[in-house]
Amino acid sequence: MKRKQENIFSRIEGIQAPPSPIEFPESPPRKQDDCKKPARLLENAVIEPADNHPTGPPQSPNDEVSGDPAEERQAPEPEPSPAAKDVGISRRTRLGADIFGSFNDSFVLVSPGTFSMGSPEYETGRYGDETLHEVTISKEFYMQKTPVTQGQWKAVMGNNPASFRDEGADLPIECISWNECEEFLRKLNSGKEGKYRLPTEAEWEYACRAGSGTPFGNGEISEVYCGRDAVLWESGWYCGNSDRKSRPVAGKAPNEWGIYDMHGNIAEWCRDWYGDYPSEPRTDPGGPASGPGKVVRGGSWFSNAKNCRSAARFHWPPNRKSDFIGFRLVREVS
Repeated sequence: MKRKQENIFSRIEGIQAPPSPIEFPESPPRKQDDCKKPARLLENAVIEPADNHPTGPPQSPNDEVSGDPAEERQAPEPEPSPAAKDVGISRRTRLGADIFGSFNDSFVLVSPGTFSMGSPEYETGRYGDETLHEVTISKEFYMQKTPVTQGQWKAVMGNNPASFRDEGADLPIECISWNECEEFLRKLNSGKEGKYRLPTEAEWEYACRAGSGTPFGNGEISEVYCGRDAVLWESGWYCGNSDRKSRPVAGKAPNEWGIYDMHGNIAEWCRDWYGDYPSEPRTDPGGPASGPGKVVRGGSWFSNAKNCRSAARFHWPPNRKSDFIGFRLVREVS
């Protein structure tokens, strides 16, 4: 395992990605600021979606933003958890980019386990598509500690389509469609030094909760819109403290398993098609065979507090993009 980790990027350069086994419609040509429009159109609205909310995310903050971002502080690294351990990955690569130093020590090994996926009916901010059900994750996997950054994306893909670039390469990549994530993964996997993919929705929530049963991985929810929520303020960038833009990854407190940015900053594509949850227990669920869009999780810099909860979910067409949607990697255990 260690030998493979030291060389995961060493054979990427010049290798053409294999064709996709699944064909999706091509994304339309991008116009300037196209990926900003979904968020901007809703910026001043307060939406209370029905139980089965529509295709677009319930991502709308209210107009009141309380608290002073200057009061935010970065929390220290947590003590190692028995449920997860860190795995370092070398930056060594023929791409010759120091940016892959950011991949060093960037994955957490998540152990198998059983958890309650979704939310109880009494949870503050809950939506009707969060049916509580038992899920077992039967295989360990590596979860990236942070979302993929702009620097990591550029080192692999050779471009940077992100809207927010002012604070450098450690900002999360955004304005990339689900289909473009698959292109990134095909190129990364062409190095044949490990198998990388998007997390399933169940894996994502399991890693987000980190053993907790509370609305946030680090505690309870006290605010549904943009006011100061004591727990979320410390662990995520949302409409209450983000200044309406994405922020460099790992700038807030991690969860108990050492994973950052699961509540806010950038929402994240998952592998699954969106669909209704079952009520009965499931093992390693992968979602339905088709659906109205791909699952997006985690909330973003634009989201109100209730949409940053561990159970909050929405969907987005796989050929569309937004300035509040990015992704993080899973590495399979060989």
